[in-house]
Amino acid sequence: MIITKFILVAVVGYLLGSIPFGLIISKRMSKVDVRQYGSGKLGTTNVLRTAGGKAAVLVFVLDLLKGMLAVLFAGLIFGRGYLVIGGFHWGVLMAQVIAALAAIAGHNRSVFLGFRGGGRGVATFFGGLAALFPPVALIGGEVFLIGAGLTKFVSLASIAAAVSTYAVLIPLTILHRFPVEYLVYALIGTIVIFIMHRDNISRLLSGRERKLGEKVRLRRNSLPHTSKL
Repeated sequence: MIITKFILVAVVGYLLGSIPFGLIISKRMSKVDVRQYGSGKLGTTNVLRTAGGKAAVLVFVLDLLKGMLAVLFAGLIFGRGYLVIGGFHWGVLMAQVIAALAAIAGHNRSVFLGFRGGGRGVATFFGGLAALFPPVALIGGEVFLIGAGLTKFVSLASIAAAVSTYAVLIPLTILHRFPVEYLVYALIGTIVIFIMHRDNISRLLSGRERKLGEKVRLRRNSLPHTSKL
């Protein structure tokens, strides 16, 4: 029964994360398929560059809610009880972490888009963290705002923000015995964000990364995408 609940919260989290709000909102508000422009991603930054500020704000809020709702629903579904694995008690907090990570996976590789496209998972990651442990999410948000404001590189600010959450949680976990589940979530989430930004990292190193405010062009060899929406 407990294992079934873990599977269920993962499925619910993944399906929530898979909703391609970036595509839906940009098509409804600007009649444009963001996958054919700029980075081709469905996240806030590409929507901002392609569909405008209002669409970007709405997409950011909805992508944030994916992570938050995944954690909330996991708590409601799992309830009490726990599973002992290797001496470690897997309870509702671990179920919420699994659900939030599944939401990030769904956002990045949506089942509704044939497991292609999606975003980079930053907003959904912070949505999950905000539901799990708001203070650290706020610290990460401040790091992002400062980094983006100073450098104009959203990718660099996103990576720095994710890393800062993990860095803050290390001493809290070791010295103050905060739940290790928070640290697990921040570590895995940060690794995923690094991986999803590998093309940005390459452009940052070569001096070709786009800054905030720069216009985007139609992607080369861009063809109409198909989806189940």
